[in-house]
Amino acid sequence: MANNSTGDQWTSVIRPAGGWFDLDLSELWRYRDLVMLFVWRDFVTVYKQTILGPLWFLLQPLLTTAVFALIFGGIAKISTDGVPMVLFYLLGTVTWNYFAGCLVKTSATFTGNAHIFGKVYFPRLTVPIAIVISSLISFAIQMLLYLGIFLFYAAQGWIDLVLRPALLLLPLLMVQMAALGLGCGVIVSSLTTRYRDLGLLVGFGVQLWMFLTPVVYPSSLVPTGWRWVVACNPMSAVIETFRYAFHGVGVFSATRL
Repeated sequence: MANNSTGDQWTSVIRPAGGWFDLDLSELWRYRDLVMLFVWRDFVTVYKQTILGPLWFLLQPLLTTAVFALIFGGIAKISTDGVPMVLFYLLGTVTWNYFAGCLVKTSATFTGNAHIFGKVYFPRLTVPIAIVISSLISFAIQMLLYLGIFLFYAAQGWIDLVLRPALLLLPLLMVQMAALGLGCGVIVSSLTTRYRDLGLLVGFGVQLWMFLTPVVYPSSLVPTGWRWVVACNPMSAVIETFRYAFHGVGVFSATRL
């Protein structure tokens, strides 16, 4: 944009977004180095100054799986559709933790980074995108743990090792979880700038959402009259497809996906 008084040329023009879908992804690509810096910051500082450090990436899902197996499998005697309890609960825990982590962390984007946003301009979407990528690294580490245990059970003959075509859908499922967590988190984050109470309700709401999702129980146990609720839950189809791909059980529905 030219300046007629001096003949100077502006190098860039900052203006508000013109619509909901005016994301300007090309600008986000130009700031990819900043995104990677945020990714490194989010990944390194999670367990910084802790005694066990990165081991918590493995201990958290293992401890959660042990509690679920004890309470829901041992005490409540909830069926796992013939799948070993460790594999059933570990896969559900790892997949749900990735989605929940993306949602909870991105929901604090504006309130947690207000000191940065007020000092220098950069695409605001870089922060939640970095959260999704750093959480994806944790998800990959935990999935390697699951695969190791899965292969151990297969070597012992406790579960069949079958390469199902549904395994090809895993990248799609990861994109779905990331997009759903990112979208819901950004919506909540924008609302918390005005209604701070929402920030306190996010953790509680995510916990309730988990129990509405077949994480600790198979969808086959849901009464017929209530299965429409499970079908309306976007995370149900994702977790059920994960279980179908690895365990051969669960409801696989392309329509729900």
